[in-house]
Amino acid sequence: MIKSIIWTVVFSFIAAILQSTILRHLAYRPDLALVIIVFSAYVNGPMVGQLSGFFSGFLLDILSDAPLGLNVFIRTLTGSLVGLFKGRFFLDVFMLPMILCACATLFKAVILFFLNLILPHAIPAYSFVTPVLWAELGLNSIFAPFLFGFLKRFSPLRFDLKQKWRNK
Repeated sequence: MIKSIIWTVVFSFIAAILQSTILRHLAYRPDLALVIIVFSAYVNGPMVGQLSGFFSGFLLDILSDAPLGLNVFIRTLTGSLVGLFKGRFFLDVFMLPMILCACATLFKAVILFFLNLILPHAIPAYSFVTPVLWAELGLNSIFAPFLFGFLKRFSPLRFDLKQKWRNK
């Protein structure tokens, strides 16, 4: 379990660096770190999802100019909720990653909206009428099947409790 959390945080950190350097110049960019957390949470369950979300959110808070704890809060909740779906659906190659990442992006937008109501000057929120949110949702959904396929190849990202018990 610790290995999968560490590798999820490492991949999320790489994605955050990629987003803040190369993808920074794009008008609309995907949240690749969120897609990685969604993958890890769905494959490994709520505990790994929330711990991965917490630690990767903490690294993202350090890298970004967002208030400290904002990314931790959003990604911990997202990882925990997506982790509840572990084993409930078959992880197909195309549709389920897109649906999970679209729902996670909308969940992130709703959380930011409510936090913006409480702290309007401290927390930025998406506007539901401008294309920024919808472009991010579309890009996260488009990148999800490719990123899920890529991440499935790394066995340290998948924690299998049954396999651990069989080896003892």
